[in-house]
Amino acid sequence: MGMGTVGFVPIQGTADLSRIEAPVTVKAYMICAFAAFGGVFFGYDTGWMGGVAIMPYFVSMYMGIPYNYETNEPKNFALPSSTVSLMTSILSCGTFFGSLIAGDLADFVGRRTTIISGCLVFSVGCIMQVISTNQLVLFVMGRLVAGLGVGFISAVIILYMSEIAPRKVRGALVSGYQFCITLGILLANCVTYSTSGRSDSLSYRIPVAMQFLWAIILGVGLYLLPESPRYYVQKGKLDLAAKALAIVRGQAVESEYIKDELAEIVANHEYEMQMIPQTSYIGSWMACFQGSIHKGNSNLRRTLLGAGMQMCQQLTGINFIFYFGPVFFNQIKNGPNPFQTTLVTTLVNVLSTPLSFWTIEKFGRRILLLTGAVGMIVAQYIVAILGVTAGAERPDGSHNESAIKAMIAFICINIFSFAATWGPVGWVTVGESFPLPIRSRGVGISTASNWFWNCIIGTITPFMVGNDQGGLGSSVFFVWATLCFLSLTFAYFLVPEMKGLTLEQIDQMMEEVEPRKSRGWVATTTFAAEMGHLRPEKGNYLVSPHLPTTPAEFPEDGARGFREELPGYDRAYFPR
Repeated sequence: MGMGTVGFVPIQGTADLSRIEAPVTVKAYMICAFAAFGGVFFGYDTGWMGGVAIMPYFVSMYMGIPYNYETNEPKNFALPSSTVSLMTSILSCGTFFGSLIAGDLADFVGRRTTIISGCLVFSVGCIMQVISTNQLVLFVMGRLVAGLGVGFISAVIILYMSEIAPRKVRGALVSGYQFCITLGILLANCVTYSTSGRSDSLSYRIPVAMQFLWAIILGVGLYLLPESPRYYVQKGKLDLAAKALAIVRGQAVESEYIKDELAEIVANHEYEMQMIPQTSYIGSWMACFQGSIHKGNSNLRRTLLGAGMQMCQQLTGINFIFYFGPVFFNQIKNGPNPFQTTLVTTLVNVLSTPLSFWTIEKFGRRILLLTGAVGMIVAQYIVAILGVTAGAERPDGSHNESAIKAMIAFICINIFSFAATWGPVGWVTVGESFPLPIRSRGVGISTASNWFWNCIIGTITPFMVGNDQGGLGSSVFFVWATLCFLSLTFAYFLVPEMKGLTLEQIDQMMEEVEPRKSRGWVATTTFAAEMGHLRPEKGNYLVSPHLPTTPAEFPEDGARGFREELPGYDRAYFPR
């Protein structure tokens, strides 16, 4: 079937900018909300490793050193920094490659099928981790395989949600993915806290095995949801695209809204295909790096935007807190319980994220990124300064209790600044930045950037803060605060405002204005108009199965008219 028809529906759109997307329905909210559940994978796997790494039974199993649960001896019982680094970072290594592979699979077999495949791969990795006892190689390989599955899910969920979410609430709905990440971290910390005191293998096997539940829920749910309409357009299956679009918009397939939105998607795809012609397999990946870095809508600029956003998100140091929070807080002698403290910081993360559901559509992406970066810079510098002054370890090994509480308070402020801004906005902008011909690969590269820097942080941080290595302690916050300046600069100069625009309008905006001036950009035309897919406007023609068949039956001025058959319509009468 060609690009011009969808069954009996002609691919003809409108120049009316208010009609290029159907009204938002509860059904659209529910589909996106469920898809966001994939964030639980990311968050839960981020959260449980840090807690498990300091569980006495787990440490004793891999260290071969007995632990006395009655006297809590020996003190500072912990895995070597090198082992913690390997166990933590290997997951991110797997997700890095999983995200890149997902970029291919999402185009070949579809967004939905790729996510379901990720659930299956993830489950295999979980099994390997659960059955391992003191076999470090088996545990690490299980983390690697699970990481492949998380990579599939984390990359394609963002792609899927961005393509089906209504433009007016796309930022809020995709932010739900980050909210689910925070929920996953909270659940992981609750489970590890509840099992941390056990003196058997269930102490770590229960937190690991809980992940099967998330895989089952997401896999079964995605099987019941529709495929992305834009995937079908990309494949030229416009009849299926119309049906899928009707489902996610809660409209009949014959609805004018569905016809207009589908025409806009098709016209934009035709336009982008002229700009990005399909070549070989290698060429399809290289297309992501074509163009000039100085041109706002070049593929290279978009790829750097997506990958740079994810890099800057990771370099804020937020995952240091959630990966190594228990390890870091455990170093504070006579300090608060590390599991309880981590639970508090995680709760702040969960409660702060929903604020972005409103602010991201009210104030836009750019203002949230800029204010969030400033908030993190201030909070982290205060934590670092307190850590080397009033909160520093005394000669007798104790700490100033008030200073420690103040440090924890500003760590929570730092988490709030991230969770309400960079956390959700980082994912929203990645899903919005790429044209359809390279969208799956662009999102895959961007997500791989997230996991690449995640892996780097997971590898080096134990050596930076571990007692047996660098021993930076709270001074590490000087590093994260300084890196936040990079995030602030990146957002100001390179991130455009995409609030309230369709994915197709974002293409136009990036072509016409630079990021700092993007807030004032307003769409003036549709792709359907530019690509010649306009249908005759009402008032210039009549469409009816009951039009007159003889000149005598025409209206008073009908003798000056003519009848013409149009594809998809019964008859049409055009005045002369």
